[in-house]
Amino acid sequence: MSASYVAIITDGNGRWAQQRGLSVAEGHEAGADTVKARLRDAVDLGIRELTVYSFSTENWSRPL
Repeated sequence: MSASYVAIITDGNGRWAQQRGLSVAEGHEAGADTVKARLRDAVDLGIRELTVYSFSTENWSRPL
């Protein structure tokens, strides 16, 4: 039996990018690509419900 509901919490795209000498925007783009790939995986696996949480209230106080 497989899961019918999965939640994904994304975090650290900006830190990931900065550690690799990339811009924060490039980190967010890479994160979005990863979420898209996991969405395709969910469809292939027959997961019926998927939640993606990508923003926390702490982000409001972070510098742009």
